[in-house]
Amino acid sequence: MERIQRVLVPVDFSDYSRKALNYATDFADSVGAEIFIVYVFRPVFEDVEAGLLSEQVQITGEMQQYARNRLEKLVEEEIAGRVPASIAIRVGRPFLEICRAAEEYGADLIIIATHGHTGVQHLLFGSVAEKVVRKAPCPVLTLREPARGFRFEA
Repeated sequence: MERIQRVLVPVDFSDYSRKALNYATDFADSVGAEIFIVYVFRPVFEDVEAGLLSEQVQITGEMQQYARNRLEKLVEEEIAGRVPASIAIRVGRPFLEICRAAEEYGADLIIIATHGHTGVQHLLFGSVAEKVVRKAPCPVLTLREPARGFRFEA
């Protein structure tokens, strides 16, 4: 069995995913791995008419810059140089893009929170974590938040 070297951590900026990132950072630190953080957002307009294409591109660019700023701040605040970390922003169906990112990055493990944004978004899109577990090219560690929160101790 090979050593875990690359851990992919999907985030959606919810408290759950932030706590999963903290857990993944402790885990990666204990095994000497690096972290790859991925954020996925759905396109604003999935079926773009020709006249709306430039508006779609502008909105998508603004959203990507906003996400990049938040990811960089997240890395600075939560990882603070404890482990090597890189970020990626992808556009598409979250579970599919997470699985593709894991494949492209060569992830040895995905650590994902089982809860993220809830309510109508969950009803419309289903459980991203569940779909990642079924389709991922590598093992997946799912974290649900018990009353005491996420905690990793080596």
